[in-house]
Amino acid sequence: MPFSSAVLRVRSSCVAFEHRCASTFIFFFIIMMMTRVRSAVSSIIGGIMASGSSAQETQPDPPLRFPYSRPDFLALSPDEVECSADHISRPILILKEMKLPWAAGYAEVINAGKSTLNEDQACCEVVELRKRLADPSSPSYTPTRRRSSLPSVDILESIDSSEVKELNFHYWALFDGHGGSGAAVFAAKFLHLHIEEQLQEVLEILKNPSLQPPTCLCEENPVHHLHPSAGCSQRGLSRAASLRGAAGAPGSPNTMAPRFFMEKKIKQESLVVGAIENAFKEIDSHIARERMVYSISGGCTALVVVYLLGKLYVANAGDSRALMICGGEITPMSSSFTPESERQRLQFLAHLQPSLLGNEFTHLEFPRRVTKKEVGKRMLCRDFTMNGWLEASAGTDSKSHSAAAARGSLRKQLARVLATIGVTRGLGDHDLKVHDSDIAIKPFLSCSPEMKIYNLSQYEHGADDVLILATDGLWDVLSNQEVAEVVSGFLGNCDPDDKHRYTMAAQDLVMKARGVLRDQGWRIAGDRLGSGDDISVFIIPLMHGNSQQPQPS
Repeated sequence: MPFSSAVLRVRSSCVAFEHRCASTFIFFFIIMMMTRVRSAVSSIIGGIMASGSSAQETQPDPPLRFPYSRPDFLALSPDEVECSADHISRPILILKEMKLPWAAGYAEVINAGKSTLNEDQACCEVVELRKRLADPSSPSYTPTRRRSSLPSVDILESIDSSEVKELNFHYWALFDGHGGSGAAVFAAKFLHLHIEEQLQEVLEILKNPSLQPPTCLCEENPVHHLHPSAGCSQRGLSRAASLRGAAGAPGSPNTMAPRFFMEKKIKQESLVVGAIENAFKEIDSHIARERMVYSISGGCTALVVVYLLGKLYVANAGDSRALMICGGEITPMSSSFTPESERQRLQFLAHLQPSLLGNEFTHLEFPRRVTKKEVGKRMLCRDFTMNGWLEASAGTDSKSHSAAAARGSLRKQLARVLATIGVTRGLGDHDLKVHDSDIAIKPFLSCSPEMKIYNLSQYEHGADDVLILATDGLWDVLSNQEVAEVVSGFLGNCDPDDKHRYTMAAQDLVMKARGVLRDQGWRIAGDRLGSGDDISVFIIPLMHGNSQQPQPS
């Protein structure tokens, strides 16, 4: 082809492209103007209708308590947040800077189209226990940004334990949202503040290991109103001694006859467990109160790890999972709470309060869904007292049994609570109801976490000893053994001194669960179906906990 012809063809292509761009611009300009005209007309008509009939006025939607975002420690720009929501490419997000405590690793990926947004949330904080703060349950309370409370590992290791005048706790948490991201975002911003508030109540006892927790708190010396200040240590000891005396401690000047034949010995770790458990209840109530003013959608599960005074406290409410790998041994640090695992609790509640079922469900469980033809026939079933099965009549005149034939038992095919939700513990869901019904789901959901404790200070840990936290998107496709093999295999090929190794291990683990997009969809090893759910993973190296070992003053 002659050179002049090629130039002319390129020029003509450029001209055509310019014309297309101009046409596109004109098209979008016309659409924009039409939209503005429609909006103006709608506003005028709406104003006329509103002024003509006040009875037809509708309440505006409440504002969001917090806008949607990704975890603060990822430090994503708005454009990066938007790009992360690509359901086709599903990019895996990792830390830009290795600044999490203990050099912990983190990675996440959005779902394959299950929901518009990534409904998982995560939080990581180092919280110092000082004087009492403002009440985090107040609707006007705004959490402070704690970005400065996440110092680098070098700074954390350089702090001499003798210089630590106050207690602090390390905090990692994952929240798996459903029905919207509102509850998960809210919990990520507030739960650690509620834990801090609860620990304030027992701060003096935690700071003095030699003191035994009092059986009762006398009104004259309320320990929960003490604040750290100059010279308060001596006053704290005398008050704690008087509290022991009020409880009937032997040898005290105010010895009282014990109320019981033998009083329970309360360990300090039980106070921490109680503080975390109560914080879960408080955050759930906090969400309920703020829903009266703000829009907080859906609910969420919660998996939390707190490190305090040489011990790891793992709290789980939902179906996320914590797994510990130490010396090649695999130790589950949580249990999944599903309608199947909590069958007896759900059935017992339905038995005690049948009104909660609305005459549409039965507290009995059947091996499969009951059909209308089977009502009145003898079938296998069981109630909350049974682990086995009993043959009994399904009944012919019971509304609950008739409804069971139409809608299933209390747990539809051992999968969902009242045929609605697949988890039995978590936060939020205060407005969740059975489809096409006024039956509330919340009474069957518990916000109480299961607690497990690991005494980190009693063992020495290597660079490959880790605690893995992950939402159910990971565990849906990988077993505990497979996860342990992936993480151990990856860390075994990494330099133990590489500070990025745990984030890269988290990224590799998420990639193994997400898989590769093929013609048949997302596929993982063995040509199995990959996870189409949101996945969030923390990998926490335990050896860094041994180097901390903060001591109370």
